[in-house]
Order: sequence, then C-alpha cells, then structure tokens
Amino acid sequence: MVAGWFAGDGDDFHLLGTRCSVCASVFFPREDAFCRNPGCPGGSELVEVPLSRRGRVWSYTDGRYRPPSPYVSDPELSWEPYALIAVELECERIVVLGQAVPGVTIADLTVGMEVEVVPGVLNEDEGTTWTTWHWRPTAVTA
Repeated sequence: MVAGWFAGDGDDFHLLGTRCSVCASVFFPREDAFCRNPGCPGGSELVEVPLSRRGRVWSYTDGRYRPPSPYVSDPELSWEPYALIAVELECERIVVLGQAVPGVTIADLTVGMEVEVVPGVLNEDEGTTWTTWHWRPTAVTA
C-alpha cells in the first residue's frame, strides 16, 4: 500500500491523516503540501495525526467482478467478491473507504453499524506481503 497511510500492529493499528494547524481540518489520505479546505485562510502547516480506530458504516457495496487494469491480479486465479465499506470515523467525522475483513459480506452489514480498522493483506507473493487496512464489525472478533 502507500507508505505513511497507517501504522502500528494489532490493537495499536490505526490510519494516519494530517490536520491543518490553522483550520483544524483533517485529511485522509494524508495531505503534506497545503490545506485542501477551500475555506481555510492559508494553512500550510499540516501535522500527522492518528485517526479514530472506530467509526460507523456510512455506506457499503460489493465488488463482484475483477477490476480492469491498472488493478493488479492474477487472471488465472478465481475472483473472490469482497465487501467495500465507507466508514464515518468516530471523532473526525470524515468518511474513509476500505474493504471489509475477509468473510464479512454485504449481508452482514447495515448502515450505522460500528466497525473498527484492522490490518489486512492486500496481496502476497513468494517474498512480499503488501499490508493494507480492513474494516471489521466490532461484533466480529476473528
């Protein structure tokens, strides 16, 4: 995934955003050059901040087909559908998109359900594991 978008392991795993020192707007993905808030009077100092680990399902859908290029996947392997969740973070009140943990389908989700961010695997090969984040309903412990 992208370096600097998340940090930590286990219960300490969290997404990383940035906060404008002038208007206090929070951004994810992070912004390192200037404040993207059009109402900000010129914030250029952005500070890295850990984002809330929990939030509520704002919306969701499922990925039933293999996306086209430049998405990287092995066409020889069967495609596994996955749930994609938009989550409104508890404190920041911004919406962050991500996949559900494996095994959670859209049948398991409802708008307003509490979820938490956990580490996940985007892809693996012989020598490399690409880490990402997943959303897990707080009622699910595995």
